Amino acid sequence: MNEASAPAVAAAGVEFSPRRRLIRTFLRNRTSVVGAGLALAMVFVAIFAPWLAPYDPLDQNVFFRFTKPEASHPLGTDFYGRDVLSRVLWGARVSLLVGISSVLLGMAFGMVFGMIAAYKGGKVEMAIMRAVDVMMSFPDEVFGIMIMVVLGSGLEKLILAIALLFAPRFVRLAYAPTLALKERDYIAAARAIGASDLRLLGKHILPNIFGELLVMGTLWIGTAIRLEANLSFLGLGVPPPTPTWGNMIRTGMDHLTDAWWVSVFPGLAILLTVFAFNLLGDGLRDVIDPKLRA
Repeated sequence: MNEASAPAVAAAGVEFSPRRRLIRTFLRNRTSVVGAGLALAMVFVAIFAPWLAPYDPLDQNVFFRFTKPEASHPLGTDFYGRDVLSRVLWGARVSLLVGISSVLLGMAFGMVFGMIAAYKGGKVEMAIMRAVDVMMSFPDEVFGIMIMVVLGSGLEKLILAIALLFAPRFVRLAYAPTLALKERDYIAAARAIGASDLRLLGKHILPNIFGELLVMGTLWIGTAIRLEANLSFLGLGVPPPTPTWGNMIRTGMDHLTDAWWVSVFPGLAILLTVFAFNLLGDGLRDVIDPKLRA
């Protein structure tokens, strides 16, 4: 091979390498790169909050309550003299844990039941899809409140409640493509040579629908974080004094005129996190969807 043909071969390699093509597609979308960077920054903050926080988020000092943002307390202090910056950093742990865990759990439940409903059909399909219709007839906040009232407050129960809220969405998301894929010729061929139902679902159908589930799951992480904040604001989330962005906003609601920073900065943290995961989900959609990728 001469030197003149080397660049052409290299270019062809880049052109037809699926992994590099997907990476290049993602990197071309600058807003998605920004979203990925912000999401990673939020995860970094949540993991290293004990080392990044300048104060213990539970330490109280009434002599410094409602201190305005200054050098010693960059985001001010709340009614009990607790450092708002430290509480925002620690609150990222709860919000991201609830958001990511609940969506993954809801995806797992919804994916399984949606595929089973579409693949089996008949009474199984009828029972699963009618249950989904009933669950989705309630507004998100109302359904979340109902579940939390039954389960009680606590981190694990909050994750389970939001997961149950998202599961019906994933059922519907997995149901329609599975219904179409099970009629394809390669599925019939695999069934003819003796492939089991479990192998058909896991080996041939799941890989073809997982991309869409992943994209929507990424987009719904922001929604899950917002729901966690709403439930915590209503007193149904993680109980105080554990800092969460929702209960921090609730604590400062009565003092918006004289201590706005207590509620505003946790609200901005929620806004930034939801924005980041929405941008990240948009980038993943561009990578996975062949039409958008083209």
